[in-house]
Amino acid sequence: MSVLQLTEETWLDLTVNFIPIGILAVLDIMFWVYNPWGWDLWFVFWAHVLTVVPLALLTVLTYVSGRVIQRDERAGTSREAAEAETEVADG
Repeated sequence: MSVLQLTEETWLDLTVNFIPIGILAVLDIMFWVYNPWGWDLWFVFWAHVLTVVPLALLTVLTYVSGRVIQRDERAGTSREAAEAETEVADG
């Protein structure tokens, strides 16, 4: 079963990015629940910008890298099959 058009093997390759995504999400939630600098708009803005922007970028990067990994795996499989056919024809 593929989720977001990514295979299970690709999801396994991308699990290394889930830890930082989780850490950033927890930090942002904690900054909303326990606000260490008070509700000064300047600090609230920067606290969330410094967690939400990297969280969004890392999420997009994870998805794009998953698509590239999957594309390269397909290209590698077809290339290996073509090389095997060439070896059989030459052999």
